[in-house]
This record gives sequence, C-alpha cells and structure tokens, in this order.
Amino acid sequence: MKAVTIILPLLVLLAASTTVLAGQGPEPSEMETEILAVLRAAETGWNAGDLGAYMNSYWRSEELRFAGGDRASFGWEKVLSGYRKRYPDRAAMGKLTFSELDVTLLGPDAALVFGRWRLDREGDEPGEVPKGLFTLLLRRLPEGWRIVHDHTSSG
Repeated sequence: MKAVTIILPLLVLLAASTTVLAGQGPEPSEMETEILAVLRAAETGWNAGDLGAYMNSYWRSEELRFAGGDRASFGWEKVLSGYRKRYPDRAAMGKLTFSELDVTLLGPDAALVFGRWRLDREGDEPGEVPKGLFTLLLRRLPEGWRIVHDHTSSG
C-alpha cells in the first residue's frame, strides 16, 4: 500500500511533465497549435489593414498590458488607440511578419511566446526596416487564447 502511495503521485507528475514537454519537439501540441493560430490570425488581420482583427488576439480588458520602449500602456482601448496613432493608414501598416515563434506552455491555461516581428513597407530603406522582438504572455480565457501582456522592442 505504501508503494502505491508513493508511486501514484510520481506517475501523475511524470504524465504532466510529458504532456508539457511533448510540445517542445517538432510536432506542436494542440495548445501550441491554438496559440499559433491566434498569432497567425493577428498577422493576417494586420496585413489586411484591419486593426480590429489584429486586436482580436488581445484580451479585451483594462488589465491588458503593452510595454515597449520606456513606457507601458494598460487597457485594450488604449493599446488600440496607440496602434491607430502609429499606423494611421494601410501604407504605414505595411506587411507584418512574425518569425522564430517559440511557445512555452506554462500550464493548461497559460503560455509564453517569444518571437520576432518585421514590417515591410514601401519607401523604407533596407537598413531602416522596422523590426524587433516580442515576448507575449497568453491565457486561455472563455473566448479562447488571448494576449494579456505584450512586451515588444524594436531594433
């Protein structure tokens, strides 16, 4: 009986570890696939010139945090407003590409995503193409996976 008491928790821990680690190989887990689909939908919305579609990837809450440069913005509406100011038209938006996406599952309802972004726009000099890195914290909410914290840098 004592062996069962010790072995059962170890088996549960091993099963949980295997579930999380399975997504680190070449085949993404179901959760990773769902998360990547959210980011690809955001990319598609941006490239269609639709900031509303892009912002669907974010948590529609006053607690949403976006950090970049030396400041942080809080709230979905404020983040959207900031995007509208920086990208007032389709030409300013350009074509967004996410790359090197690395998903780390933190649990059944949380994930960290690291990646690169790049904007290709007409008129930008090759050495001046806007690009950078981002780290996103996503949570699985009733409406699906959403970005709750975005820390983006440009380089």
